[in-house]
Amino acid sequence: MTYDRLVCANCAAPVNEGRCPVCRASRARLEQQEQEQGPFAGLSPAMLVALMVVLLAALALLAHQTV
Repeated sequence: MTYDRLVCANCAAPVNEGRCPVCRASRARLEQQEQEQGPFAGLSPAMLVALMVVLLAALALLAHQTV
């Protein structure tokens, strides 16, 4: 989840603006979670499947050319 759409229950402002200590703490926690998830966390399952199909096709093409 991205914090650009979250609204703080403490000050009723968008969390990404960080107006109060609660907003700033939530924003810091969400930013840390984004960094820990890795490079493929934002991809949808359909995109991951498409990426795997392209990779397998490229490997098959390479294997066919070397024979």
